[in-house]
Amino acid sequence: MKQLHPGAKWSFRLRAYWTMIFLSFFLTIWAIVIFAAFAEMNLMYFISTYLIIYVLLILIVGEIYAQMVFNRWFYEFTSTQLRFERGIIWKKYTNIPYERIQNVDITRGIIARIFGFSTVNIQTAGFSYTPNKAAWAEGYLPGVSVQEAEHIREFVVKKVSKRGRSQGL
Repeated sequence: MKQLHPGAKWSFRLRAYWTMIFLSFFLTIWAIVIFAAFAEMNLMYFISTYLIIYVLLILIVGEIYAQMVFNRWFYEFTSTQLRFERGIIWKKYTNIPYERIQNVDITRGIIARIFGFSTVNIQTAGFSYTPNKAAWAEGYLPGVSVQEAEHIREFVVKKVSKRGRSQGL
């Protein structure tokens, strides 16, 4: 099975950083409660120590998360289907037969263009959209090289068009 482009780690890092910054609001409330309990401590010393520890925590957690996600996201194109394997704690295995594929989209956001990778969305018939979850396609590859993305699109379109020509009334 193939692995994602190394530049995809930055996408995973930034996702972890945003999550940690969001959680900082709750951590700050707890820090204020702790400071109120130890009121004799110097306020500036407390704030500077808290910020240093928090920034280090964000960087460490972001790097660990990026490495773990990157090392556990695989994909493979077989003769009959696409296979995806991903997940840190809970593994998710996805098999997509070529007969169900409707469209292949390639997107490149600003981070992807900077680090030289693309996101491939393989849309299928029968995949239900859930508004509470992320709007990813069933076949979602968050970081493949630009050349690999184009190769994937050409390969899948050829597989789908061969299937379409052989069917008929």
